[in-house]
Amino acid sequence: MTTCHTATDRLHWRRCVSCVLVGVMAASGCRSVKKEPCTFYDSAAAQVTYEAPAATASQLTLESPVVCSEDDIDMAEPSALDPNAPIDYQDLTLEEAIQHALQNTRVLRDMGGVITTPDALVASVYDPAMQYSDPLTGEEAALSAFDATFAANAYFEKVDREYNNTFIGRGGQLIQDLGNARAELRKTTATGTQVFMRHLLESDFNNNVGNRFGSPSQSFGALLEGEIRQPLLQGAGVQFNRIAGPNGQPGQLNGVLLARTRTDISLAQFEASVRDLVSNVENAYWDLYFAYRDLDAKKRARDFALETYQSVAVRAGYGDEEGTNEKIGQALEQYWRYESEVLNAQTGRPVEGTRTGWGSSGGTSRSPVGVRLAERRLRLIIGMPINGGAVLRPSTEPLVAPVSFDWNRLAGTAVEARPELRAQRWRIKQLEMELLAGRNLLLPDLDVVGRYRWRGFGEDLMSQSNQPFSSAYGDLTSGDYQEWQLGVEMEVPLGFRRAHTAVRNAEHSLARSRAILKEQKRDVVFGLSNAIADAQRSFSVVQAQYNRFQAAERQIEALSRLEEAGETSVDLKLEAQRRVLDTEILYHQATVDYMLALRNVYYETGTLLDYNNVFLAEGPSPAGAVRDAIDLSQRRTKPLDYTRRDAVISAGPAL
Repeated sequence: MTTCHTATDRLHWRRCVSCVLVGVMAASGCRSVKKEPCTFYDSAAAQVTYEAPAATASQLTLESPVVCSEDDIDMAEPSALDPNAPIDYQDLTLEEAIQHALQNTRVLRDMGGVITTPDALVASVYDPAMQYSDPLTGEEAALSAFDATFAANAYFEKVDREYNNTFIGRGGQLIQDLGNARAELRKTTATGTQVFMRHLLESDFNNNVGNRFGSPSQSFGALLEGEIRQPLLQGAGVQFNRIAGPNGQPGQLNGVLLARTRTDISLAQFEASVRDLVSNVENAYWDLYFAYRDLDAKKRARDFALETYQSVAVRAGYGDEEGTNEKIGQALEQYWRYESEVLNAQTGRPVEGTRTGWGSSGGTSRSPVGVRLAERRLRLIIGMPINGGAVLRPSTEPLVAPVSFDWNRLAGTAVEARPELRAQRWRIKQLEMELLAGRNLLLPDLDVVGRYRWRGFGEDLMSQSNQPFSSAYGDLTSGDYQEWQLGVEMEVPLGFRRAHTAVRNAEHSLARSRAILKEQKRDVVFGLSNAIADAQRSFSVVQAQYNRFQAAERQIEALSRLEEAGETSVDLKLEAQRRVLDTEILYHQATVDYMLALRNVYYETGTLLDYNNVFLAEGPSPAGAVRDAIDLSQRRTKPLDYTRRDAVISAGPAL
């Protein structure tokens, strides 16, 4: 039937549709409402005002992540600078510092800023577990492709049609109630074989005049089907399916072997992060050690200057020497100079200290930063409260003894043990596997398919009657109606453009990674050479600075004897005191340099963790982690009450 509409009719139709849409929008809460200002607070000092819809419409609640029950941290105030106040010290060995850092650190930070570092670039103890449990590229995600899957559906349909055929329905009018139900269990094996088990039910109630059981009448059909699909070329074999996964496509490979390789790369990166943490603990420890030695030397120089001033002042009082006024000023100036240096050495100025990547891979000793600042840096890196409590004081003395190294053994160990090289080798292995899988995808998609069916038909789905076709399930179990099908399916993209591109990309990536590995080995040999040469240099400097310090001490002793005999001047004594201070500081600096140089040798060889008796191993989860996991699981499975309140997008700590 053909219907013509005028312009007026079309306008009326559009108005009707608009009215219907407006009604639907009003019913769903999407309507124009009066806006009222709403205020919330990110903190006690920051107020933000925005316009929000009135509460008449259903709204999602977005809560500020600032106000949440986060982990508490120690907020003690730093101690005031009071040279007369007594100080409570806590002696700390290097081994205890490393142990405390490993026990209390979740974020494997360096001495740079974590706040300014993007979250994805900050190493933590959770990284290997995150990679393992990644829902896209993790091992469990890759294994899930081989899990058995159950699928089911059911559809019911009402048919009321007219046909230009009197043999359909009753006189061309078909009235039918149709129902279909399907249940399927499927699984993919490691060889790429797909196995299906299906069960189908069909219910048909219609008014066809030719129905076997009368018109109108109902009939049931039951089908049990098994299917096996085996790839012969593309996607066939255990190797391909473990590399690429059963559904691998060019550029989209996520098999079990690739997932495990990603985990191994993550573990190597985690080991490197732990090594850097231990290295930075040593850096901060020896910085603090040197800060104490620097402070002691400057205190001693200040006290010497004070003694000289008092000696000159006493002589001026008795008038034993001419020109004592200028000598008093000279001695007093040197005293206040050392007093200011003592104050700086006690508190320190906020400057960079020793850290990994400064000058050498493990870090090269930098200028002193002051006792209190160096102590806070050590507390920061080992996870202790920043302020409060006893002041940490290193009790481990630096080694002052020559150490010889076997170059061939160290070079071989460095090339094999460095975690960066191990991670790069895993990347190369990953690309090699991707290349193998990519070459498999150059083959045609050829599958052999086999199906076998048992059919049943009956007036009822189940019946106690023994009459033929009284029960669909009874007819199915009789085995009278069996079918099979065997065939071949093939699909070939002409030219294999995408597959060839993936293979070329894998080849280029593999060549690049191998070239990078070669250069990384060269860098390791370069760094190890520098570390060994620096260890030899620093020990020679320790010897030279010690001899220089002893010579300066002998000079000041000789000048003191001459001063008592009145045979020397104040100028020479003050200059000798400056040389004693300089040589003492340089000697302690040389000892710290030597310790860090030895540490850098172990750093470059990849054995720093072994040297510090730190070993990484996978073990059972601690009791606290088990409790947290149970609590998280219970909160995850708790259903949301959508009838009483709206869903909250952000609330509480992001833990």
